[in-house]
Amino acid sequence: MKTTQEPRQKQSRYRGLTQGEVEASRQKYGSNLLTPPKRSPWWKLWLEKFDDPVIKILIIAAVIAITVGIFQGNYVEGLGIIAAIILATSVAFLNEYKASKEFDILNQVNDGIPITVIRDNKVTTVPKKDLVVGDILLIETGDEISADGKVLEAVSLQINEASLTGEAMPVTKIADVNLSSNGNTGCAYPPNKVLRDTVVNDGHGVIEITAVGDETEIGKTARCVLDITNVETPLNLQLERLSNLIGILGLIVAVLIDIALVARGIFTGELDLTSGQWYIISILTISLTVALTRVWLPIIVDGLESVGKEIELPESLENDSGIAWVINILLALAISGIGIGVGYYLELVPTSPTDWISADVAVKFLTYFMIAVAVIVVAVPEGLALSVTLSLAYSMQKMTQQNNLVRRMHACETIGATTVICSDKTGTLTENKMQVSDVNFPSFDDKTLNADNIIVEAICSNSTANLEYKKGEESIPLGDHTEGALLLWLEENNIDYIDKRDDFDIVSQLTFSAERKYMATFGVSPTTGDKILHIKGAPELLLASCHQILTAEGVKPFADSIRVSIAAELNQYETIGRRTLGFAYIRDPQDYQQGKELEQYHDLIWLGFVAIADPVREEVPDAVKICQKAGVKVKMITGDSRLTAIEIARAIGIMTQEDTNDCCLTGGKLRSLDDEAVLAVLKKVKVIARARPQDKQRIVQLLQTSGEVVAVTGDGTNDAPALNQAQVGLSMGSGTSVAKEASDIIILNDSFGSIENAVMWGRSLYQNIQKFILFQLTINVAACGIALLGPFIGINLPFTVTQLLWVNLIMDTFAALALATEPPNQKVMENAPRNSEDFIISKPMMVSIFS
Repeated sequence: MKTTQEPRQKQSRYRGLTQGEVEASRQKYGSNLLTPPKRSPWWKLWLEKFDDPVIKILIIAAVIAITVGIFQGNYVEGLGIIAAIILATSVAFLNEYKASKEFDILNQVNDGIPITVIRDNKVTTVPKKDLVVGDILLIETGDEISADGKVLEAVSLQINEASLTGEAMPVTKIADVNLSSNGNTGCAYPPNKVLRDTVVNDGHGVIEITAVGDETEIGKTARCVLDITNVETPLNLQLERLSNLIGILGLIVAVLIDIALVARGIFTGELDLTSGQWYIISILTISLTVALTRVWLPIIVDGLESVGKEIELPESLENDSGIAWVINILLALAISGIGIGVGYYLELVPTSPTDWISADVAVKFLTYFMIAVAVIVVAVPEGLALSVTLSLAYSMQKMTQQNNLVRRMHACETIGATTVICSDKTGTLTENKMQVSDVNFPSFDDKTLNADNIIVEAICSNSTANLEYKKGEESIPLGDHTEGALLLWLEENNIDYIDKRDDFDIVSQLTFSAERKYMATFGVSPTTGDKILHIKGAPELLLASCHQILTAEGVKPFADSIRVSIAAELNQYETIGRRTLGFAYIRDPQDYQQGKELEQYHDLIWLGFVAIADPVREEVPDAVKICQKAGVKVKMITGDSRLTAIEIARAIGIMTQEDTNDCCLTGGKLRSLDDEAVLAVLKKVKVIARARPQDKQRIVQLLQTSGEVVAVTGDGTNDAPALNQAQVGLSMGSGTSVAKEASDIIILNDSFGSIENAVMWGRSLYQNIQKFILFQLTINVAACGIALLGPFIGINLPFTVTQLLWVNLIMDTFAALALATEPPNQKVMENAPRNSEDFIISKPMMVSIFS
């Protein structure tokens, strides 16, 4: 709809900043961006790659190869190893650096969150990063405060300051300009001040920004949120255990190859040595083994831990500094000295050192050692970690482009194993473009409104929503979309909600919550001239508390026949998928108490109800069908009435026409059943109506106990427990900051179709990693097997050291890059979900690897 006039805004008393004042404030006080933590320079990140145990082994091999090359006059082997080291570390660095950049998108999206402000005497939205000192912010339940500010208006305003103080108890905020910032109020911060990154637990208010960016309290602590690049996912841990186990097997194979090569040398006469020379070689082998303890012992320990054997390394070996190396080398030198000394004393070694071992024999043993090193390097699949990191980074980037902002990396893989999706209705399955389709207010028969009508006052005063006006464009609701639909209806009737809201003097307010399913505002009415309590919410709740009705002739007793007629009309609207909202009031309630529950009022006056249409999203029926075909059960959990929920569920395919109404369970019925009974009915239940957030959390818990992997959607503050409980929590882009913080993935466009895409990406990610594992381990087993069998079939060295290392380099880096970034295949949605407990290497993969 187009606006026919430029309405006066409620917050005209807070005209807000003009565009010129915004720019002046930004120049003077800066932008609302936090300086990110200082990152290490690129060269330091590259040098960190040399701390990898495998790279350390290669460096030792390179030193030995160059030493051998000095005697043989051939440096190709040594230079080849050095080139492999430089290329491996560089590729690993570049890929990891690129992956870390992909994660920065989280901060970018967070800084772009739209914030409701007043500028140029209009309510509008601006990105969080564009806020400046002096901006006027409108805040309500569930919002995260975007900057430090002082409170100008507060209605039942409760702020959780745990992000700064660690105290979970909400703090009451008030508008009092006389409070000193240093006053002794018993709180960590003044009650007339709100701070960035704190959360509105209840109520709503108006604040004026006093500090932005690094000058906020949170900015001064140099904290930056959303730094998740070092988080290890369950798949990371599983693959790390796999790598550790393969590492110890590779070490065993390397030792066996060396034994086989020595045995072959003895058998063929290539190693025709005296007992003294064998003694020297034994002492040097033991010394070299001790010197390299920092390399092989962690491989053994990690391998044993991967099969459940807990072993603690000595503190000196746990230390990554050079102290452990120095100690081991000194110990090796001591062993060599003592061993040779004992050999001299027992006359086991030749008197002249030149007779200890010939250059040819030394070269042979050094070559054997390098072959063993190369086999260990090839056997350890260090590319697995790189493959997972690349896959996650690539998937996160592409999923964001498809409106799935991944906040926690484990969600990328876990959502692919999802077996049940518990979805909200409004905004997720429907468009959240609400419009009042029908009204039933007995006090006016001609369906026309005037500004002095008490119905107008009930809508305007008992609401926290606003409309954003843009010249020549449709008005856009800001805040709750149901309330926004009511304001749009007033606009259609040429009524400016701002005037009525401004004139109503609010004393207290009980904000809407999914538990109570109504909202109440108490204040002084300019329409009646006395105090009044306005209530709006679920019609059946209000009807039960109303004993009078407002008609065109005035307030009348609420006859049972009229009550039955209204209930029947409500049912008719609900059976065609309409959301219904009832209105009631009471004048001058003598026993009013803030927080008093609706059930305690028995003399309310019924005003009427509205029916609100919210069309189903066009893409949702197909998305639901794809999920069901993929073996993922879709359940709808909504606060709407049973009939409305059933109609929408049938429209999108969650329920079929053949499904009976038993497939829909109400929240009241759910709460009356014990866990065992709920588990029994959950198998066939597809819709839960009139549900509370606690019901959603309970359903998730019970589904999990029955072995399901659950993804759940939520957009409200009270959805946080269910979002935390589920294996994958999916918050809506239009949801509260509390819901987003509790979630694993944010659905930026609020659509169920994006959830279906996320499941496809999760399955494809897992398949890509399986492909890389199959590719890498097949080559690992083949290379190690050939190197081990070679000496037994007359081939001394099937591969040179350089050949082994370069084969390993190509498959660990470039193959990882290729397979990790393979695009998803829609065919993965034709298969049943994988068992989340299954090991990533399946039986067919094992057969393929070893066949």
